[in-house]
Amino acid sequence: MRVVIVGCGRVGSKIAKELTEEGHEVSVVDRNPLAFDKLQSGFSGRMVVGTGIDEDVLINAGIEAADTVVSVTKGDNTNIMVGQIAKFIFKVPNVVVRIVDPKSKMFYEKEIGLSCYCPTEVSCDYYIRHLKEE
Repeated sequence: MRVVIVGCGRVGSKIAKELTEEGHEVSVVDRNPLAFDKLQSGFSGRMVVGTGIDEDVLINAGIEAADTVVSVTKGDNTNIMVGQIAKFIFKVPNVVVRIVDPKSKMFYEKEIGLSCYCPTEVSCDYYIRHLKEE
């Protein structure tokens, strides 16, 4: 599988490391070159410095041949834009974006057709489930 990950924070770097260890072809995009330090020396994928909403940066990361794009930057708006660019301009078959705001998640899933992960919903579900068990 060929994967482009936008955002090399804790989540993006962990996904990148695990996928490369499994033998997948991974490119990671981040605006901050120091973010790639999280990948450590064992990472065999490509590291691209730039913003994930720049088409040239995404092309350099290999989006034209990507099977999957994952956007996990700190900003919902950036992740949404990356998702739309990947899905509608580059026709990437599998696009997943992190959106912290549950209302935005619902809109972008239903109206735009993006696959969204919302850590806010997952966290709330977890806490509520455990509070009810007591």
